[in-house]
Amino acid sequence: MRARPSEQRSGGVRMGGMTVINGEVAAGFEPVRDAFAANFAEREDIGAAVCVYQDGRPVVDLWAGVTYPDTGRPWERDTLQLVYSATKGATATAAHLLAQRGELDLDAPVAEYWPEFAANGKAEIPVRWLLSHQAGLVALDQPVPLDEALAWHPMAAALAAQRPQWAPGTAHGYHGRTWGWLVGEVIRRVSGRSPGRFFAEEIAAPLGLDFFIGLPARERNRLSRMVYRKPDVDLTTVPEESIPEELRDLVAAWRDPNSLSNRAYAVTDPANIDFDSPDVQAAELPSSNGIGTARGLARMYAALIGEVDGVRLFTPETLALATEEQASGQDQVMLVPSRFSTGYMLPTATIPMTGPSAFGHTGRGGSLGFADPERGTGFGYVMNHVIGGAGDMRATSLSEAARESLGLADH
Repeated sequence: MRARPSEQRSGGVRMGGMTVINGEVAAGFEPVRDAFAANFAEREDIGAAVCVYQDGRPVVDLWAGVTYPDTGRPWERDTLQLVYSATKGATATAAHLLAQRGELDLDAPVAEYWPEFAANGKAEIPVRWLLSHQAGLVALDQPVPLDEALAWHPMAAALAAQRPQWAPGTAHGYHGRTWGWLVGEVIRRVSGRSPGRFFAEEIAAPLGLDFFIGLPARERNRLSRMVYRKPDVDLTTVPEESIPEELRDLVAAWRDPNSLSNRAYAVTDPANIDFDSPDVQAAELPSSNGIGTARGLARMYAALIGEVDGVRLFTPETLALATEEQASGQDQVMLVPSRFSTGYMLPTATIPMTGPSAFGHTGRGGSLGFADPERGTGFGYVMNHVIGGAGDMRATSLSEAARESLGLADH
């Protein structure tokens, strides 16, 4: 059963293939509700939420499913979800807020704020290159024990001492894990506050966002658990001649433990991090452990491009500078084309957003937050079923439905 556009429902559960869709949809945005329902019926969503803001007000706010199949606990309006690298959009916003206030110069050397960072030929790397994945600090020669990495300072010290993997500024590659400590340490040095605390006080509090970088213990009872699906085909184990030619370089990198594609995610010891661990969730990992609601993501992005209940985060000048392309082309880590502004992902054929002016960030498994200044749109989607791979169309279907709805709403 689906909710009607203005109907408010609570307690979505999966029953015999039918999923109750809870929440509200403004007239004209029904395609988003239909795509959301199809994600459960056809695309294996288990628990999820989607929110769309238009011109500073919510026009879609939906949730459905369960927080974990074993318990059957319904996904509620205030259920919190880990969003992996969609966290980077929140952290980038904190850095740009400092720049807007004149406290951080994005073109100044990182070492001006973090003197130890100058080691191993890094004295001239500007802050902008950290944000846009051009610094070459994707991996460590010696991984840091996980408990020390969660304590922050040992990882920051290791990155300050690390030599880059390529000549900074000559290429770009996705700093999947290290980005958070790199950008977060600059935020800490400039503001005197940890990145999670700065975000909480300067961004989340004024907007009333349900989003955390470092989850307080009091919020754990609202948290959904991740569910991981193994790929239907493990390309790393099949014969090379069976792999499509366009994927062979990427698969070869996955098979090589010394490739940047693998080393970028092996900066801790152990390399595999249990993101359902309370200790991991309580720590501040500004690249990858943000926890919040789709509403929190959409509301934040809406406030970057316009006023939301009297609050606007970015001036038009900051918005233009924050979203200007800084790096594009073949990614040295992901080995596919990617595009970055100063901290945000920009649209590509594989990054689903609503138009060429959009900017935001995806997260492992499909979570997505973005803004589209031309359309006045803020968007957030969070989910607990990590599927991965090119066949996962959940976020894409929702962003396409949002684009369709924006066209319908204009007429």
